[in-house]
Amino acid sequence: MENSLGKMFTITSFGESHGNCVGVIIDGCPAGLPIIGEDIQREVDKRRPGAWVAATARVEEDKVEILSGVFNGRTTGAPVCLLIWNKDIDSSEYERIRFLPRPGHADYTAFIKYGGFN
Repeated sequence: MENSLGKMFTITSFGESHGNCVGVIIDGCPAGLPIIGEDIQREVDKRRPGAWVAATARVEEDKVEILSGVFNGRTTGAPVCLLIWNKDIDSSEYERIRFLPRPGHADYTAFIKYGGFN
């Protein structure tokens, strides 16, 4: 099961929407690339409730933390790790529809990929 994409830049996603956090590791960035946290945050903010018609209904801060690979606004050459902590992780309300694929979600493909363990 792959959670990674790319050859020169490898992007690996991790976490679950109802887990403690979600994030991404970007490997292959040469040292010295400018990384502006506010630009990344602005892109993440586009999925906030009310930002557009397909945005999530869950209200979370979605504050991006740059954990590694960036120093003084530039890449270091190490993998860049971005993390968003989930605060609204109570998935009990989804239990009754656990095996019902929802329109606009990846429920069916996730079930096929993970066998219902996600």
